[in-house]
Amino acid sequence: MARTSSFLPRPTVLLSLWGVLVFAASAQTAGIPSDMTLRSDVAEVRVTFSATDRNNRVVATVQPADFAIVDRDRVVRDFRSFNRSEYTHMDVVVLVDASGSITRQFRQELSHVVQLIAGTQGMPGESFSIVSFRDQKPAMVCDGNCHELFPQAKVPVIASGGSTPLYDSIVFASRMLRRRSDLHTRKILILFSDGGDNISLKSFTEAMNSAVDNDVAIYSVDVSSQPHASPDTLVLRSFALNTGGRYFPIEAGTGKVLEAILEDFRATYTVAYKLPSRAAGFHQVRILPTHDLGLQFHCRHGYYYPSHTEN
Repeated sequence: MARTSSFLPRPTVLLSLWGVLVFAASAQTAGIPSDMTLRSDVAEVRVTFSATDRNNRVVATVQPADFAIVDRDRVVRDFRSFNRSEYTHMDVVVLVDASGSITRQFRQELSHVVQLIAGTQGMPGESFSIVSFRDQKPAMVCDGNCHELFPQAKVPVIASGGSTPLYDSIVFASRMLRRRSDLHTRKILILFSDGGDNISLKSFTEAMNSAVDNDVAIYSVDVSSQPHASPDTLVLRSFALNTGGRYFPIEAGTGKVLEAILEDFRATYTVAYKLPSRAAGFHQVRILPTHDLGLQFHCRHGYYYPSHTEN
């Protein structure tokens, strides 16, 4: 059973989020990663997002008038810039739950991983990796070269059974993606799991923050096939919702997952606006529709403003 956390969003929350970067025009803030830089003069926030309609289809014609941003309690409509995102590559990591909690579904899970390997041939990216997790730590099955190691959809050998370190494994994969990707690479984590965790040292919140801070979009594939929503299903939905990915039951098939990933890759936008408040701490960001209330916007859920900045 997954740990509970106050971070879990209510089911009515619209947006999932990825890609908020804070920038400005002078000296770099000490101690903040280079791609989340806040400087002391005329700071601005950059939000990268995609949008879907009421039928969950990607909208490729979003205009600035179609949305407003709520940054904490400030409504922002005056944007400094609005452009298509400049992603040229994808770095994909498939995180496979091999623990004892999904023993009965493991063969089905592996067959979907095989379909992913076959389906990602020719995708606009140069890196496709598989990481499995069980017991104390995740294990690298293939690192960026899965197409070479498993040609013609050969089944990878993955041991199964044991405890479930889901949260630790998400932290591991998020940091792995961050280390080897740049601002022109969209970082994708495809998570095959039932959402349970019973051994991780990291918490749900720490795993979520790691994905968000490292700009990783999680596409959750629920292997549990439960007829009704459960706490573990809510965990998987929450990881997708708050990182700008999507949630799928395993019955949807890998074709739907890959289709969603490619749609999001091809139809993402970046909007920049002046930092509305220098209040220290976490700034929640929401994107809301202004005309078509059926639009849903997918992006990362916020950013941190430091308590001290250098001049």
